[in-house]
Amino acid sequence: MTHEHQPVVALRHTSKTFGAVRALHDVDLTIRRGEVHGLLGENGSGKSTLIKILSGFHAPDGGSELEINGRPISVPLHPGQFRSLGMSFVHQDLGLVPSLSVIDNFLVGDLTSQRRWRLSWARERRRAQETFESFGLKLDPRTKVSDLRPTDRALLAIVRAVEEIRANTAGDGSEYGLLVLDEPTVFLPASDRDELFAIVREIAATRASILFVSHDLDETLEITDRVTVLRDGKVRGTVDTAQASGEVLVEMIIGRRLQALSLERKQTETGKAISITGLTGRYARDVSLTVRAGEVVGLTGLLGSGFDEIPYYVFGARSPAAGRLEVDGKTYDLREMSPSRALEAGVALIPADRQRDGTVGSLSLADNVTVPVLHKYQTRVGLNRSRMRSAARKLLEQFDVRPPDPRLKYQSLSGGNQQKAMLAKWLQTKPSLLLLHEPTQGVDVGARQQIFQLTRKAAADGTAVVCVSADYEQLAAVCDRVLVFGRGRVARELTGDQVTKARIAEQCYRVAESHSGSHLHAGGDAQ
Repeated sequence: MTHEHQPVVALRHTSKTFGAVRALHDVDLTIRRGEVHGLLGENGSGKSTLIKILSGFHAPDGGSELEINGRPISVPLHPGQFRSLGMSFVHQDLGLVPSLSVIDNFLVGDLTSQRRWRLSWARERRRAQETFESFGLKLDPRTKVSDLRPTDRALLAIVRAVEEIRANTAGDGSEYGLLVLDEPTVFLPASDRDELFAIVREIAATRASILFVSHDLDETLEITDRVTVLRDGKVRGTVDTAQASGEVLVEMIIGRRLQALSLERKQTETGKAISITGLTGRYARDVSLTVRAGEVVGLTGLLGSGFDEIPYYVFGARSPAAGRLEVDGKTYDLREMSPSRALEAGVALIPADRQRDGTVGSLSLADNVTVPVLHKYQTRVGLNRSRMRSAARKLLEQFDVRPPDPRLKYQSLSGGNQQKAMLAKWLQTKPSLLLLHEPTQGVDVGARQQIFQLTRKAAADGTAVVCVSADYEQLAAVCDRVLVFGRGRVARELTGDQVTKARIAEQCYRVAESHSGSHLHAGGDAQ
């Protein structure tokens, strides 16, 4: 075996059982030195369980073997032992404290693992600044994390993790470590992923191997050298990315070919119109648009163009400077709109961050999905919990939420099932207007297609749908029309055969170029 192909981590014969459920079955995973190794699979395929075994959070069943840089390691690992073995993890939530500064977050690993009675903050800031500059990052150590762009937060977490690997492998004869990135791009705008990928490539070239866990096939094909696919807790194959295609990976992930959605785009204007007029907000400037019952209209653009503000202003989650909404013959001043008034008007919103903004993760599925229709279960002595659970179970089954157990906590579900539960929650109300913001973010390929189908069915049932997304493939798959934003306004409208991934991307960048010098290129964050 050549030096380059020697494994940093080799995990063999790894199984994990939870009660009667076998989450992993005799899994082998080998990550070579200096490679970016992808880990793919549907939600529930075993990816999270595998990562938690590597971190010491879960103990595998008997028979598992682990080697790091050719050295046998006893399993299960003790909690936190992964650090001394040269491994570090960056999860979706990034593990940052928003109220603290960049330097506070950068040093948190040192401060918790070492007894440092005295600390020179000036020296530590200089060291952090030098580290950031070595990665090409322009981060001020004194800045609050809450004031950073989403991409800069992700990069900070990654650089911190790499420095943790470097600190724990220095001087022990082990120069290679493993950085595990668990869905690092899920909350990033597509336009900023190139910046993150550049850092990932640099790390793989000079500092550590990387296990890259993602649902996004395009970004996995772009950034990885090899990919391992899990399905139903088993390894279905490891392939060289250069020789793989999206179609091959999809078939490995779900066990069958993915049938293309048949979408007949609407060209007529027969549906009842819902209009937004003169909407002005932080970036949006005098936006007016119409969406008809039975139609799916996409809103997109580059970061800072204002498209991603629209659903929150319309739903009353944020207050615009001006704007009106006309729905079902009634006109609403959006400056006075609130979520409760929006619901009364027949408007529903599924936000991008469903766990933070759309649900209560610690409550049951029954509690979450019945919120919009809670009055149905009200009695003189309180809520009829039995009827709530029965109705919730039928709804979960109807929307193929797995498992359809209304007693489960919402946060215990996979991303795709969480999103299907959100759709069930709001579509049962038969809204006049459904606002979707990044509806397939953090969702596996199988659930992604189900969400497309549910969206189209909602439109077929008479709902006007607005899909707000920077995922051009998603827009092309589900929308009748796509409105491209630039400089806070609708700058292009794509219809019919124009609604393709390539054409949407082209128009987003053409619009940005035509507005060069505007705030689109000022690096602002529209979140």
